[in-house]
Amino acid sequence: MSEIAEDAILKRLLSGQNLGVLATMGEEYPYTSLVGFAATEDLKNLVFATLKPTRKYANIRNHPKISILVNSGRNSAEDFRDAASVTVLGRASDAEGDERDALKRIFLSKFPFLEDFVRDPACVLVKVHVEKFIVVTRFQDVRELEP
Repeated sequence: MSEIAEDAILKRLLSGQNLGVLATMGEEYPYTSLVGFAATEDLKNLVFATLKPTRKYANIRNHPKISILVNSGRNSAEDFRDAASVTVLGRASDAEGDERDALKRIFLSKFPFLEDFVRDPACVLVKVHVEKFIVVTRFQDVRELEP
């Protein structure tokens, strides 16, 4: 598969899918959570919202290296042939200042119904600085890309 095709799959997944599986490291085991996410236009950052008093946020504060899995599958036999997924590897941190405002606009343009949630004083916007993408197609074709 060409790099252009991989890039198209990556952009389609990150713009077209609303949910991803966030993996953080807990005290003893990895911990996964479903998160709504948005990507910046240049795909260098992802953003999601969470409340501060959550296990996922505590894990991020203790171990900022995270991954997010995004998948196009529809739970059908065709997924083994047609589905694509991307694992986003990166470092998570609180979005602050002007950057928070910009990421908030990106996030709310995708999830306008979460505006009240984002305004909650206990809510934090988490920025994921992307270090690498691992794109999987046809269930076994694996390519690594950098933003």
